[in-house]
Amino acid sequence: MTYSNILYDVSDGVALITLNRAQTHNALSTALVEEFIQGLDEADKNSDVKIVVVTGAGGRSFSAGYDMKEAAENKDHSFAASRARTKWDLRFVLSVWECSKPVLAMIDGYCLAGAFEFAMGCDGRYCSEASTFACLEARFASAATPIMPWIIGNRCRSLMYTGDTIGAQEAFQLGLVDQIFPKATLSTEVMKIARRMAEAPLETLRMQKRAINNTFEVMGMVSALRYGSELAAKMLAIGSPESDKFNALRQAEGLAAALRWRSEQFAPYE
Repeated sequence: MTYSNILYDVSDGVALITLNRAQTHNALSTALVEEFIQGLDEADKNSDVKIVVVTGAGGRSFSAGYDMKEAAENKDHSFAASRARTKWDLRFVLSVWECSKPVLAMIDGYCLAGAFEFAMGCDGRYCSEASTFACLEARFASAATPIMPWIIGNRCRSLMYTGDTIGAQEAFQLGLVDQIFPKATLSTEVMKIARRMAEAPLETLRMQKRAINNTFEVMGMVSALRYGSELAAKMLAIGSPESDKFNALRQAEGLAAALRWRSEQFAPYE
């Protein structure tokens, strides 16, 4: 299959899927997300693939999150439209969870908002020392898919309420990433890990992933994510003074002006 927004390669039992919109910090456009889901399905069906690694092109970002310019073009803020959007977002986050094979996120640079949620849905996260993470939804008067509580427990609250950015070391200390590597060796080290995993029998990997996932699902994780998706849809449809101001600025003066205004609100307390 030919792709325009991702790169897809298979070698030594590992499928490498690269989010390939470096000029936009690999922003998650509709086209990119749909191609990623297709590529992941291709890897899942390929008997030569045992492990999937996801990364971002360009060396600056894993991904900065959903494409805000594309979002600005959407004028329908009804509950039905908002619900369709948040269900689509959740489908993307759960695509790696539902893949029968382990999926690893190889993160170098920015990993923000929807991309951070997506990475937390992966089986493992490995990052460079230059990586930064943020659950930015709060700063956009929106709500995140609540997957973080299942990874770090109650310590998620501060990050989800403030939208603060953290570095690689703090992410590691919180348990959000499994290992940190120097930027220059990140790819080599992560591919070594992936190929070690790929030495295990495919059915063993599949059964182990199924058993681990079932542990979380019995505790209600997927139900909680679906509930969070519904609340996010309601928030988008209802709106808020902050989101109204942001959207008005974005339409009148452009995205850069809206982002500057948003940053100014938080600046006195950083």
